Amino acid sequence: MNNERQPLYVQIQNHFKRLIGDGGLRTGDKIPTEHELMAAFNVSRITVANALSQLAKEGWIHRIPGKGSYVGRDLSGSAETVQFETVQHEKMSNDEQPGSPPSQHTEAVAASGKMIGFVVPSINDFFALRLIRGINSVLGGTPYYLNIVLTNESEEREREAISELLRMGAAGLIIFPIDATTYNEEILALKVNRFPFVLIDRYLRGVETHFVCSDSSQGAELAVSHLWELGHRDIAVCSDSPLQTVTVQDRIAGYMDALKRRGALINPAMLLTDFTLNAQDVEDGAHMIHRYIGSRLATAYITLNSTLGTRLAAVAEFLNMSVPGDLSIVTFDDPSPGLDNWARFTHIAQSEEEIGRQATGILLDALSENFNDYRQIVLEPRLIAGRTTGPLAEKETRL
Repeated sequence: MNNERQPLYVQIQNHFKRLIGDGGLRTGDKIPTEHELMAAFNVSRITVANALSQLAKEGWIHRIPGKGSYVGRDLSGSAETVQFETVQHEKMSNDEQPGSPPSQHTEAVAASGKMIGFVVPSINDFFALRLIRGINSVLGGTPYYLNIVLTNESEEREREAISELLRMGAAGLIIFPIDATTYNEEILALKVNRFPFVLIDRYLRGVETHFVCSDSSQGAELAVSHLWELGHRDIAVCSDSPLQTVTVQDRIAGYMDALKRRGALINPAMLLTDFTLNAQDVEDGAHMIHRYIGSRLATAYITLNSTLGTRLAAVAEFLNMSVPGDLSIVTFDDPSPGLDNWARFTHIAQSEEEIGRQATGILLDALSENFNDYRQIVLEPRLIAGRTTGPLAEKETRL
């Protein structure tokens, strides 16, 4: 049925049913918050609540007060529990936990030598889900299957995940590294041992490996250029990452270089990197981001991830400010589910599905060619103009 003929809450329900049915979301995975879904689908809270309530009633998800909504009737583990997905439905039993002896089924799967492990911090946003679609689109025509392990931004869990996948007989790994100040020794050990793996979204400075990512610096240039052409001069860049990863560093460097090329001075007050903005903070008037946005120091914001962009938009709404009337927002990555061809948020598209496809192709080549030269692919980002950016109001235009 055409989406335009379906009620919005039904579109949201069907979106998550497809994700769960296709294996993009597994039992125990957390789905985006109400505020994030409101921003992604451009609907009211009532519409989102109605959709989630119906999904819960039908058993697709269950809701935990104060924590959020999770896939499945019964949460067999916490958010820190490893969740596994295989594209050929080679599933582990619910009672298999990290570090426990593998079942006979798991041993049989591992013995086939056809497992590709995907180590990823979470799949709570559409960025990760699009990566998975890209990986699956390549593996679907091969004898290999995908096994996803969530690390939940834990360095220890990342180490355990890599060790566990190796113990289970993974043929190769695709790794989305966590935010960390140091390199994970398990990843370095993979390189020393010449085990086939590909990094995605980020790379390790000074360490030669296979990797596929988007040009973060160029993405920031595109964002600044777009806002500059709209008349904005007070442009803030925002990152809620607790650690300055190479990706965050490259984006901030790109932002500063773009301003310098336009003869603008770098205003330290426009670099917002020392904060976190959780879903519950959206309506917390004491939060620093409320005071900052309310002060109107910046007329435009570049957020270094899509979740932060949706939350900034929600804060603006809470403050009775309009987007883009009172402030413009550009996000890295598309926070929307991609149900149609228009985007609500102006965003830097990083071609996540292509990253997944390219990384999988490199890994399969490494498996068949026994490691030739390392391949590093940096994709060109694109700016997709949506409805969260607009011209600076005439009364605010700087002379």
